[in-house]
Amino acid sequence: MRRVRVVGFGMGPDQVTPEAAAALASVDYVIAARKSARQEGRPAVDDPLLAVRREVCRRYGVPLVAVPDPARDRDDPADYPGAVRDWHDARAAAYEQVLLDRPGDAAFLVWGDPAFYDSTIRVVERVRARGRVRFEHDVVPGVSAPQLLAARHRVVLHEVGRPVLFTTGRRLAGEVAAGHDNLVVMLDGGLACGGLGGEWDVWWGANLGTPTEELVAGALADVLPAIRAARERATAGAGWVMDTYLLRRRIHQS
Repeated sequence: MRRVRVVGFGMGPDQVTPEAAAALASVDYVIAARKSARQEGRPAVDDPLLAVRREVCRRYGVPLVAVPDPARDRDDPADYPGAVRDWHDARAAAYEQVLLDRPGDAAFLVWGDPAFYDSTIRVVERVRARGRVRFEHDVVPGVSAPQLLAARHRVVLHEVGRPVLFTTGRRLAGEVAAGHDNLVVMLDGGLACGGLGGEWDVWWGANLGTPTEELVAGALADVLPAIRAARERATAGAGWVMDTYLLRRRIHQS
């Protein structure tokens, strides 16, 4: 039976682990979404994130098959879970067609680690559930953005004896209102932390592990302008920005 592998590759070729490299060596091709400039709000035609995947594939000698990414409603739809389900279904149909058209084993390259706010595992499960392509599949972990964030800032993500909550910018205000005071925030293009009251410290990073990496840390109210400027530099340098940050209310310092 053919095999489909979901492979985390960190933030680029220099973070591909030996396990991920072996996984790439075991497949016949890689499937990757090609986002349009309109989807990402970019003036350029090329997808810079796809270019990084191409470089990984080039280094490890595996062909890449680019698939136009289906459109997604990103304007805060009333039924957000429903909009995401529709997008996942459309992706599953597109990936299924590639698997039907091309024989052999395939892989999907996932930024960071597939366990953190990524749809690939769910989409591959949808492809399998459709029943038109029979395959076994597995997941190869990668170096995640939260791991890199903690390493770069030389911090532990949680305080002694206390939990850390992983969430998104979309949910940040609600999580803080619910009493969470130690959070790792991902997918926050709008910097929702800028609207928080109270005393917070932040450890922020963008494009971690890449040549355009940016780091800022300090009292949130003081360093917000520096974070915004750093985001602009990262975007200008790479054509994209992925940022992650640790946010901690100051009442629980270790």
